[in-house]
This record gives sequence, structure tokens and C-alpha cells, in this order.
Amino acid sequence: MALPPPPEREGIRAKHLMTTDSRFVIVGGGLAAAKLAEALRDNDFAGSLTLLAAEEHLPYERPPLSKEHLLGKKALSDFTAQPAQWYRDHHVEVMLGTSVSTVDRASKTVALPDGSTLPYDKLALATGSRTRRLPIPGVDAAGVYRLRTIEESDALIELFGTARRLVVIGAGWIGLEVTAAAREHGLEVTVLESEAAPLLAALGPAMGEVFAQLHRAHGVDLRCGVRVAEIRTADGRATGVRLDDDTVIEADAVLLAVGARPNTELAVDAGLAVEGGVLVDESLATSDPDIVAVGDIADQQHPVLGRRIRVEHWANALNQPAVAALTMLGKPATYDRLPYFFTDQYDLGMEYTGYVAPGQQTTVVTRGDVAAREFVACWLDSGNRVLAGMNVNVWDVTDRIRELILAGEPVDPQRLADTSIPL
Repeated sequence: MALPPPPEREGIRAKHLMTTDSRFVIVGGGLAAAKLAEALRDNDFAGSLTLLAAEEHLPYERPPLSKEHLLGKKALSDFTAQPAQWYRDHHVEVMLGTSVSTVDRASKTVALPDGSTLPYDKLALATGSRTRRLPIPGVDAAGVYRLRTIEESDALIELFGTARRLVVIGAGWIGLEVTAAAREHGLEVTVLESEAAPLLAALGPAMGEVFAQLHRAHGVDLRCGVRVAEIRTADGRATGVRLDDDTVIEADAVLLAVGARPNTELAVDAGLAVEGGVLVDESLATSDPDIVAVGDIADQQHPVLGRRIRVEHWANALNQPAVAALTMLGKPATYDRLPYFFTDQYDLGMEYTGYVAPGQQTTVVTRGDVAAREFVACWLDSGNRVLAGMNVNVWDVTDRIRELILAGEPVDPQRLADTSIPL
């Protein structure tokens, strides 16, 4: 479904917009795609601009799906990136429900579902990610839920009004945020996690334990170090979960929250360099100089961290497009922001800034009251340099944490832990 064509507008700028020959195409329908269209127009790109979105909705932000929307505090319109009128006013053609099947780099065209092709001079891939599947029996039964789209969030809201018992498979961010929302709706929740602690890969054991205690304090049956053998069903509907030790947990519904996979198939088929994510340089250009990649799929050579990094964070979708737009316009640009993400669970609000490589040995230093869940945690490398920081129910310190990371200088762990000494 395409938005109606933009209305005729008076003025020199409008005429210029309509007469230029440059053709830019954005493949993707999330926040990154919307912000890229916005950045291109803000940088006076006056050519043809088309956004191809697989969903039937205008691009929207995804964090509220497991937070405010799930709690009934925000409607879709509250977190839609731009209203339909904005796209009309800025002469952005939006084609909803449109999945690109192939990219032909030789002819510089993308293939549309109806068999037609759309030419481009510059192309942006913002195809995002999808929920991972779990290779066990029962995953496709009725009553098994996932969370990636507004429809899936709405389905969970409906479930919360009827179900009594929920099993959540996976204690990552989505799993725990949905768990918190389900508990606030009065459901009994069991969370099953294969690792020794929740959020182990993201935060490590000590900080993972903070979230374990948080959820247990709110009545969650959190079981770590367990493996799911199957989702049990009756008449095609989920009735619970069986673990590999034959323990059975009865439930009215099951949520699969075992991570996400980047949608890189289009890039792979097009012959772009892909290794887990789409490889991009500091300017977010792919191995084809006429194609950029942003958001969840972008595996960037980060100029500050000095390594490749791909993170599935809202902040990348929000901020990378400004750099990608300049790159598409042939202007020098570098994306050098540190990774950032946040979560809200019950009465706990958290922000995390920085990056710790998987498997990297670190020391965690805390300042504040961990037991009361009002503290700042910093991850230090072997040279006592700050790699990342997390503030829990402590606010207005993100900039200070960022400065410590960017300084790249050793810190005194004892002074860092001393709340009488400002960050």
C-alpha cells in the first residue's frame, strides 16, 4: 500500500525537489529508515526518495513494544516516527507492505513483489532483524508468542487480559521486559534461561544477579541453567513447557524471547560483504560505495572502539542515519557514537553506555547502593580503563560515563567507587 502522492506545493524549493534526477531508495520500515529519509531532506537532498517498508504501518520505534505500549501507556501513533503528512510534505514516496526480493547492483535496481523494478542511484539497507526461532517441538503452536512487531505486542496485551500463567523462554532484555509487564497485569510468570544468570552476555554474572533479584522480588519464578526440550501442546495449542530433565511447567501461553537475527539475506544475495552483519566502514558505506547499511544489520568498523561492532540498539537506529545520509550525498562523515541502550522494568530504570567485547576480561566497580538498586556500575579492563558504564535509578550521569570512556585513561577503582568523589 502506497501513501497518496504529495500535494502540489508552491515555492522554489518544491520545484527543485520535483525536477532533480537523483534517485535514492531506502529498504526498510523501522526507525532507521524514517530517520534516514528525514536526514536526507534536512541535508537538502532534492531528488526522488522512496522508502520500501515490509510492514503495513509507517515506520515506528520498537522499544515501546515491550515497554510503554505493553503497559497501556502509549498507542502506536505515539511512537510512529513521522505522520503520513510529513512524508507527503517532504515528497517521500512510501510503499507499505513491500518486501524487496533482490538488489541488482549491476543495473542498480531493486525488485518489487509485483515483478517490477525500481532504479536507484544510491541505496540504503535498513532491513532490521527478526526474532530467533528455537529448534524444539511445539514452537509453531497456537499460544506461542514472539515480540518484534506492533501486532505481536497487541497480541500480548490481549493475552494479558485472559491468561493466568505465562512461561517466558529467554532472560534477555525482551524476555525480562515482557515479564515485568505481565507481572504488572497480574500473571504468574516462569522465566527459563539456559545461562547461569539473566543478561549474562550483556552484563556478566554480578550485574545479571541484580536483575535476577529484581524479578524474584516481584514474584517471578526465574530458573537459570535450564534447557527447554519442547513446548507441550494439546489440540494444537501450547499448554506448557518440558525441560530436558522432564520437569513440566504448565502454562496458558509461552513467549519465545531467545534473541534476534539480522535480516542480511538481501545483502548476501546482492554480493555485499557480510559476516554476521553487513560490513560497513566508519561512514556506514558497504563494500559497494553506492550502498549504505544502518541499524541492526550494520557491522561497523568503529573509529573509537577500534574494532568491528554490531549492536541491535535503538540508539543506532536513531543516530546512524544522520551519518549515512551524508555518505549517500558524497559528503565526509563518521559514526563515532558509543553504544547506548536502556531498559525499564518495574521500578528499575537503567541506561548503559559503552561496549565490552564478548569474552573480554573485566572488573566491575560499583558506586552507590546495589541492594537498593540505586547505583552506577563501571566495567574496567586490565589496565583500569573504563569500557562501559551502567546507571541504575541514578540519572544525569550518562555524559560523565561517556567522558570517562572516551578519555581512555586508567582510573583508581577505589576513587571510582567513592560516591563522595564526582564522576
